[in-house]
Amino acid sequence: MFLYDEWLSSGERVALEPRSRRAAPLPTFHIFCRVSARTAAPWLTLLHGFPSSSWDYAKVLLGLEAEFRVVAFDFLGFGNSDKPRSSRYMIHQQADLTEAVWRHFSVRRTAIVAHDYGVSVAQELLARREQGAEAVEVSGITFLNGGLYADLHRPLAVQRLLRKPLVGPLISALANEWMFRRNFRKVFSHRHLPSPAEIGQHWRVITRRGGHRLAHRLIHYMADREQFCRRWEGAIESTRVPLQFVWGMADPVSGAHVADRIRARLPRARLVELTDVGHYPQLEAPERVLPEILRMMHL
Repeated sequence: MFLYDEWLSSGERVALEPRSRRAAPLPTFHIFCRVSARTAAPWLTLLHGFPSSSWDYAKVLLGLEAEFRVVAFDFLGFGNSDKPRSSRYMIHQQADLTEAVWRHFSVRRTAIVAHDYGVSVAQELLARREQGAEAVEVSGITFLNGGLYADLHRPLAVQRLLRKPLVGPLISALANEWMFRRNFRKVFSHRHLPSPAEIGQHWRVITRRGGHRLAHRLIHYMADREQFCRRWEGAIESTRVPLQFVWGMADPVSGAHVADRIRARLPRARLVELTDVGHYPQLEAPERVLPEILRMMHL
């Protein structure tokens, strides 16, 4: 596994100009990207979750690079990417950013792994494909735990508070490592709790460039899920892109209850149930998640 400093040194901040499909042209942003040196392999794009960064995939990266040319990047407002204070941080904007990453690295065809926040970005990219507006051919998607269905999302209390106009900014202003540790541990299974050292590394990720003061803005994705639920849910239920779901069933936010919906609505999709794993399968059980992602090459 890469320590966070090693992860940073193996990537770079790239100047990108996302092309908005919904509003005026976006400004240039500097986005942290890490791309495998290997060139003769199919592309794989990693989409990370809230509130962390692409470093979430550090435990499975070397195994993925044995089969794929991997591009991992931090969304706007996360990790080592720019964090403009005035941005609304909408999911559509992050999808535009993903397409900008693909253009920059000349990606024409890619598989995707999406977790948590990244699940919604992948759903928006799928919705664009269903409308005939895809920027890149997507060969397959592996979804790790995330809010596929807005009505099933069970956010933590702190996430609900972050959405409140007066309380949210106050929580961001007062955020500290103790608060983060207390809430971060809640989404892991009891069998796979992160060590204090790991939590400390994740706190470093979040606080980089003052990101912990933006939580009340980054939480806008929950409103996006509610607003665009029909579009995004319809995309995964109608697409012909091969999908598989590697799911931590002990996740209190998006666990077994979401897997039940996947089984009912997407009977042709492959569903892998990790019974003793929580919200972060790639961190809690990387040795089980890695081979399931690699199976995507054969879907």
